[in-house]
Amino acid sequence: MAQSDRRIVLFTAAAHGLVHTYELSIPILMTVWLAEFSTTAATLGLIVTVGYGLFGVGALPGGVLVDRYGSKPLIMTCLAGMAASFVLVGLSGSILMLALAIASWGVVASVYHPAGLALLSTRVERTGIALGYHGIGGNLGIALGPLATVVLLLWFDWRVVAVALAVPALALFALGLFVDVALAPADAPAAADGGEEPGSDTKGQVSIESIVSDSRTLATLTFGLVIAIVMTSGLYYRAFLTFLPDLLSSFLGPLVSVELVDPDGPYAEEFDLARYFYVGVLVFGVFGQYLGGYLADRMTIERALSYVLGTLSVLALLFVPATATTGTFVAVSLLLGVVLFTIQPLQQAAVAKHSPPGTRGLSFGYTFLAIFGIGALGAGVAGGVLTYVSAQALFVVLAAIAAIGATIALVLRRVDRG
Repeated sequence: MAQSDRRIVLFTAAAHGLVHTYELSIPILMTVWLAEFSTTAATLGLIVTVGYGLFGVGALPGGVLVDRYGSKPLIMTCLAGMAASFVLVGLSGSILMLALAIASWGVVASVYHPAGLALLSTRVERTGIALGYHGIGGNLGIALGPLATVVLLLWFDWRVVAVALAVPALALFALGLFVDVALAPADAPAAADGGEEPGSDTKGQVSIESIVSDSRTLATLTFGLVIAIVMTSGLYYRAFLTFLPDLLSSFLGPLVSVELVDPDGPYAEEFDLARYFYVGVLVFGVFGQYLGGYLADRMTIERALSYVLGTLSVLALLFVPATATTGTFVAVSLLLGVVLFTIQPLQQAAVAKHSPPGTRGLSFGYTFLAIFGIGALGAGVAGGVLTYVSAQALFVVLAAIAAIGATIALVLRRVDRG
């Protein structure tokens, strides 16, 4: 890989990791916000639903902006905006200001995925390996971001931690100023009316008519079923992970007693072994990414999706009964972490299989809209069920969501065969 390509890959992989660092540091900070703002899980779940929803909904217009202005300006805007949003989180003096800060993070973070993937697929010669490193960067953010948040909270007030989390994004923004994404003139495509400019990673002119036309091309039964599948997995993902730190604390506390902070401190009950176990669940998710790719190469995508979603349904039903012993609880929790992330490469393969190459960017825009946008409703659902019913009921709801997704995958398999 050329040196310029390596710089682009490192830049985008780091940005990808930061996006997910912020995304999954929010559930850790929620344990403090519940006490700090004297609010309920339902209210906080609604606030996070808005932020996560904007994170998904913004992917579609974000893709349009990438096609119009190029990838790097959008990535740089994302980095600066995420840093500013977390500074605002640290300055929040009310639940309303906190809601505004989380919503602003969702808006600016939403443009990253279409921008980062577009840059790698148009600018880096060895696209496959570049996307692989990009995925690794995201996984590291998913696993290490919450860990960093937990460790910092042991030593500093949550407001200081929120501001400190903004520093890496600012540092990467500064480094990004020196990353050249333009193609060399000899390698750049020739400019043409409505086509690409030399050295650009944009498609050129974008119009409402072209977006509508491409959307009509995607309006097929099979692609609609794929979107329905990713929607169910997105609901499961967000409902499970948003309140997982608090759930692990309530379930693991009676099983294992390990104090990680001053027992007389104001947040002693919030920071126990469960917070580190939450990170462990996310770390095991890295193996799920590999497993998903393995399955995609060895069986039909639709069949693999039905198996994985069916497994998620079973594991959800086993989660609460598994709390009877420490061993079973740890095993089921880690398995959930693996299987939850196994679905991601399978979803991407399904989108690629059931969408025309000419509309691939827009198809992934709709995909992220379904996963992160509509899927964000899972946070609100989880908060409502936990507040007004019980944790046991939440996992029954999760099992039902995964079962619906598995059923749709079986329908897709039959339609694809027919």
